[in-house]
Amino acid sequence: MRLNIIGDIYGLEDGLSLLSQELGFEIDSRGIPVIAHRRTGNIRICKEEEEIHLGFERDIHFFRGLGLLVETLSNEKDLDITETPQFHTLGVMFDVSRNAVMKPQTIKDMLKKMAIMGLDTMMLYAEDTYEIPGKPYFGYMRGRYTYDELKECDDYAAKLGIEMIPCIQTLGHLAQALKWEVMKELRDTDDILLAENEETYEFIEEMLKAASAPFRSKRIHIGMDEAHMLGLGNYLQKKGYKPRFEIMLEHLNRVNEIAKKLELKPMMWSDMFFRLGSPTGGYYDLNSTIPQDVAEKIPEGVELIYWDYYHSGEDFYKEWIRRHRSLGSEPIFAGGLWTWTSFCTRYGRAFKYTDAALSACKSEGLKEAFVTLWYDDGGENNYYTALPGLHLFAEHGYHNQVDHSKLRERFEFCNGISYEAFKDLESLDMILGEDDGGIANPAKYLLWQDPLVGLFDIYVQKKPVSSHYMMFEKKFQEYSLNNPKWSFIFDFAAKLSRALSLKADIGVRIIDAYKRGDRDALKSISEDDLPELLKRINATRVAHRQQWFKTNKPFGWEVIDIRYGGVCARVESTTWRLTEYIEGRIDSIPELEEERLPFYDEKPKGSVLIFQKRYRRIVTAGLF
Repeated sequence: MRLNIIGDIYGLEDGLSLLSQELGFEIDSRGIPVIAHRRTGNIRICKEEEEIHLGFERDIHFFRGLGLLVETLSNEKDLDITETPQFHTLGVMFDVSRNAVMKPQTIKDMLKKMAIMGLDTMMLYAEDTYEIPGKPYFGYMRGRYTYDELKECDDYAAKLGIEMIPCIQTLGHLAQALKWEVMKELRDTDDILLAENEETYEFIEEMLKAASAPFRSKRIHIGMDEAHMLGLGNYLQKKGYKPRFEIMLEHLNRVNEIAKKLELKPMMWSDMFFRLGSPTGGYYDLNSTIPQDVAEKIPEGVELIYWDYYHSGEDFYKEWIRRHRSLGSEPIFAGGLWTWTSFCTRYGRAFKYTDAALSACKSEGLKEAFVTLWYDDGGENNYYTALPGLHLFAEHGYHNQVDHSKLRERFEFCNGISYEAFKDLESLDMILGEDDGGIANPAKYLLWQDPLVGLFDIYVQKKPVSSHYMMFEKKFQEYSLNNPKWSFIFDFAAKLSRALSLKADIGVRIIDAYKRGDRDALKSISEDDLPELLKRINATRVAHRQQWFKTNKPFGWEVIDIRYGGVCARVESTTWRLTEYIEGRIDSIPELEEERLPFYDEKPKGSVLIFQKRYRRIVTAGLF
């Protein structure tokens, strides 16, 4: 397809060039004439005689409109499109602090996809994964970004009408930085900075300078969430007890003063104010009361971010938006795509909560929103699996009500693969017809759990887990073969499914044979199944490694490698233990004598599916 784009495109030429390859068109003076009009209001695309007109207000609207134009022409549909932006700011926050640190090239690829979707803001959540001059231990061996890398990404984003905003922490969530002895004087607790300490504020000034320097934006996210033990560590020993409200406000004011000195405009997570006002310490506690004098002391100009990924009804979001407004400023909303539980994104839950949350935001007239892609517990999932959710978020940004059939069409055009293929990834964790709103993550714990002392065996007794994974292995293999561009996603899913088709219930089979005294069955497992399982686990590791290194910097993969190595070592030890028993060198296997208890203090409710995302809790009941 050739397009001759003229009109109000000054400053957009570089972005046009970047997106021409992504969208599959050529810029050619002999092509279809497209006249761009910069004006106030909605996005308007229509055809008048032989010319196409594309009306837009902001750069990001032009790039979204360009994508819609090419999509419509490709599908040979009539050009008559009007979209009304529902938000002033609509963006994405990528977690690059849980070992998986996106390569700059991955960031650029995501920026192109965001521009076509019409998402205008990107944050990289970096606890310690950015350089601070003179602080070599900050982000040491963690894949931290250099100034030049971030500056290059910001320049790239600017060409596409996207603002990059630094997103850091200035109070809690700093365990990876504070673990080094050189940082010991700055610790309150293992992950919280020591407040009311001059060295701390000197360090925070260095953080703010380093984090903001590569970016054009003067906005900065200063974090400050979930500092539950604030004032209860070294602070308590050095200064005595002080109400956390007072510590929090004083610290926030000091950080805000530094930000103002550097001409930065800070925003922060709001949960600590609500938690400190709650009798239970909960963020979403309806009984939470923030004293008026405390609300009045929140520094003017510090924007509060209301984050919520947990409610399915619009009314709750509306109530919490209003409560945030009662603190004296207009909040920013942050949703979540449920990328953080396993090897796949939980689309059902993410879609349900995003629909409710953004409908409430639009109803309440909120003008800024972004969506978070967290990667808890080592970053085992891949950023690209979130694409369906990003498209949903974007469609909410340009329509009062989302048409999910159009969402499907748009996803397929933008990504060159069927919508169902990506949605099927959720089947790694959706066994036995579990409903779309769930959060259970069996793929994670069934892969990592010990084959001999499996803490989750009770959940797979008499369940067709093997056949489930066999079926999806075939599906994912087909997706991988038919979509070379996305094979790095689906080859891993296929290899993981193949491994789980053998491993998911192998512990149950071992226990059953042992209790029946069936040494022949145990011998078959030890001589046939377990060696085959080692091969499948290693094939999964290799596919996972290829996926990781395509998307991320190398740092952090060592953790996942060690996890795979742990599984393989335990499979090998299981083979040895069974052989010792089969050949009569031991009379019993105590690991198999222990009664299998529910992981949580309740009986299984007829389903394999529970939720446990922490690797250290999955692999052993012992000290880890």
